[in-house]
Amino acid sequence: MSGFDVQQLAEAISFAARAHQGHLRKDGRTPYAAHPMRVLMILAVEFGVDDRETLAAAVLHDTIEDTRTDHDDLSERFGPRVADYVAALSKDTRLPEDQREREYLAGLLRAPIEVKLCKLGDIYDNLSDCATLEMKGRQRQLDRAREVLAGFRPDFPERWRRVLELV
Repeated sequence: MSGFDVQQLAEAISFAARAHQGHLRKDGRTPYAAHPMRVLMILAVEFGVDDRETLAAAVLHDTIEDTRTDHDDLSERFGPRVADYVAALSKDTRLPEDQREREYLAGLLRAPIEVKLCKLGDIYDNLSDCATLEMKGRQRQLDRAREVLAGFRPDFPERWRRVLELV
């Protein structure tokens, strides 16, 4: 385990809650902050992840993509490893959608296992939460999940293979 302490993880939780303040999930009712908190819990409880920097990245995973937070903000507060993980979990919204999705998936496939575990936790929560979406939105979630899982499967580390079956 890294030198990242429990207080730093608690600060990451608070940071994510503040960064997503006022945002709602696609159901229009649920505070968005519930999603990164659930992703953190999925990694810790369901997947058995105990590395605090990975757990911090899980709870912060949408802050660069969906808030005013940038890599430097996260690096300064939580260290470069956490910031790099979150950056790898962030799509480049400046790109056209097709290119953005291709580059995002390619980056995930090259990413370290910690990033992949965070992405799997994100997928797990999004799939658990997609019942409120219309059929087109649900199908899009399923298609993206299948694409990521197919890319991860061939060389996913043996130690973590059971996680793929949970998702």
